[in-house]
Amino acid sequence: MNLISKNRFIFLLLLLLLPFSFAFSGNQQFTPARVVSIADGDTIHVLFNGKNERVRMIGVNTPEIAHPELGIKEQPYGQAAQKYTTSALKGRKVFLEFDVEKRDKYGRLLAYVWLEKPASTREPEVRKKMFNAILLQNGYAQVMTVPPNVKYADLFVKLQREARNQNKGLWGITEKTGTSRVSSPTVSKKSYLGNSNSRKFHYPSCKWAQKISPSHRVWFNSREQAIKAGYDPCKVCRP
Repeated sequence: MNLISKNRFIFLLLLLLLPFSFAFSGNQQFTPARVVSIADGDTIHVLFNGKNERVRMIGVNTPEIAHPELGIKEQPYGQAAQKYTTSALKGRKVFLEFDVEKRDKYGRLLAYVWLEKPASTREPEVRKKMFNAILLQNGYAQVMTVPPNVKYADLFVKLQREARNQNKGLWGITEKTGTSRVSSPTVSKKSYLGNSNSRKFHYPSCKWAQKISPSHRVWFNSREQAIKAGYDPCKVCRP
């Protein structure tokens, strides 16, 4: 085999092996963990790398359950979201996928929680196997985008829109009766609109709130919820 033929052979061999190398490296991003307990709909405790860790699911926000010691009141659908997460995850082996920022300021792991290791991270697999997405699809959570962890942000907005249009979960309740449909969080006078880019929250009527791009909008049901999520009040509308 002459030098040219040998180089061609090596080149073709590398081309054949390239997809396998990508597949191998992709598998490394999903780290197994065992769910020990459930804090609320979007926060779980897991056994991860031999340690007990608190995991906050990226990109989603479920209604709050009551924490009197923190001054946090029960929100509609909070208990339902917690029970749903408990029934789906408690005691189960899951796979954690991390984004750019691995921990928040509270020391919690920030992760996408997969029910099983996916064949890819394309939309069909996300819909079927990622629990963050499943919460959105079933109306147990709203989108909460916090840069730089935005890998699935556009898809999450799409899933939320679908759930809202179908009146699923929290999109089919009202503050008064708990049974009628709400078309959007904006109907409640107690709602606040956050900007995931500036990390500020506003009254929906604030001129700055109305300038927030759809991809950066994050709705909160209370002032306490916005502050807990790490947002600061707007200095113009003073929510």
